Amino acid sequence: MKPVRSLFLSVLFLLILLAAFLWLYPQMPALVPVHWNVHGQINGYATPIKAVATPMVIIAILALLTIALPAISPRGFEITPFMSVFVVVMLAVQAFVLITALGVLLNAAGHPAGKFVIRMLPVGVLLMIMGNYMGKLRKNFFVGIRTPWTLASDEVWERTHRVGGWLFMLAGVVVIVVNLVNASLAFSVGVILAAALIPAVYSYFVYRRVEHNH
Repeated sequence: MKPVRSLFLSVLFLLILLAAFLWLYPQMPALVPVHWNVHGQINGYATPIKAVATPMVIIAILALLTIALPAISPRGFEITPFMSVFVVVMLAVQAFVLITALGVLLNAAGHPAGKFVIRMLPVGVLLMIMGNYMGKLRKNFFVGIRTPWTLASDEVWERTHRVGGWLFMLAGVVVIVVNLVNASLAFSVGVILAAALIPAVYSYFVYRRVEHNH
């Protein structure tokens, strides 16, 4: 899919979110919960309008970046060779924002379904999608595991993203399972941090090995 065509889906995401807000608004209190700590306790509130406006702005910005980033990529780090993967990843992030925002609105309006969505379930799904496509990303400055060592070597980039892809997939499955059984959110956060940090550390050691062999 070309970046310009992805705008149709982005607009659809925005319309879905706006329609949900208009439907649920009469059932919402003056302030709605929008943030929870790792123990599942509410630690942030916003007005209903801000609760919907913030994710809509984020989706719009991501939609514009989907078009802009390929155009401004420097030589040697072009997004064009993996354009379709890049577009899918950007749309997946937009869909994640949409689903999370819908969960916040549903929860604020007192619908039970909202409690499942506002937990880490959407994060688990996003991790699985990212992991599935991570091995297809090529060296660039905008998406992927961008460390000094992956950006310095095509081989290190590819090997790191293969490992990172499997770790993200595994982390996504774990996050989904532990949230379905109502486990601590802190455990899910730890799993996500591990999936993000291990590939970054791994890239350093792969770089050292590659450089030594050369």
